[in-house]
Amino acid sequence: MTNFQIIFASMAIFFSQAVWANDIYPSKPIRMIVPAAAGGTTDIAARTIADPLAKELGQSVIVDIRAGAAAIIGTQALVASPPDGYTIIMGNIGPNAINYSLYKNLPYKMEDLEPVTMVLATPNVLVVNANFPAKTVSELVSLAKANPGQYSFASSGRGQSIHMSGEMLKFQAGIDVTHVPYKGAGPALVDLLGGQVTMMIDNLPSSMPYIKSGKLRALAVTSNKRSPELPEVPTMIESGFKDFEVTAWFGIFAPAKTPAPVIDKLYLALKKVLNTPEVKSRLAELGGYAPAETPAKTKAFVIAEKKKWEQLVLNAKVQAE
Repeated sequence: MTNFQIIFASMAIFFSQAVWANDIYPSKPIRMIVPAAAGGTTDIAARTIADPLAKELGQSVIVDIRAGAAAIIGTQALVASPPDGYTIIMGNIGPNAINYSLYKNLPYKMEDLEPVTMVLATPNVLVVNANFPAKTVSELVSLAKANPGQYSFASSGRGQSIHMSGEMLKFQAGIDVTHVPYKGAGPALVDLLGGQVTMMIDNLPSSMPYIKSGKLRALAVTSNKRSPELPEVPTMIESGFKDFEVTAWFGIFAPAKTPAPVIDKLYLALKKVLNTPEVKSRLAELGGYAPAETPAKTKAFVIAEKKKWEQLVLNAKVQAE
């Protein structure tokens, strides 16, 4: 076979695969991995879009909870899956940006995942049990300083933005509080509601129902402006922490080497879903919004976030494992 014939054959295979992927995909149900416990924001984001996405693609979208190990278990399940678009994951700031700085032997790398789009961006919120005496961040800090080592903060797992927000508070406020990690925000909130832990800087969507019902007290949000859903709650910046700004984000990723036509088809379907009034309204109720950026812009954003959190991990002196 001549060089020309080899090149022609390769091009024919490439274009036939692209056409096949674009015309036939999806032809069976899609599995959407949630690498955190039920009830947290990752789960909420996944379930908000699963049914509308299924209707848009004409195939079932099955939410598969794979919680544990700071979302590493679920992310491993994704990267071990065939790159055909039938297994995707609701990733987030933890496993897809922060973990790279916190784990020396992380069993996956950034290049193992292909970003599709961002589904949700939301601030975190500092919450305490409604029975806890502190009504403001300054009162909380004063109590913590007067009782070093006596208070604790819950998180949805090591490496999540909830964990790192707690570490930022420790570092910037100069307080001694104990980190208590859980397999997700759901079980962490159960213990916060029960008084087993003192505080949590949770993703706003998972704490919002308890804030509105009065079971949790919101002391501050981590955005640079107040949340429209909680206009009476100050920001951490307003509370005296000028460099305290965190935006948690959640997005769809596929395994690396998933064909570009499949990624594009997923993106266009997700963009349409995220722009429906129903989904936009639901995300707004949760205190968030959908960026819905292109795969290329999403990839650039994730790379920038990885670099940002590397510096924050160094500043807060969080030990890598």
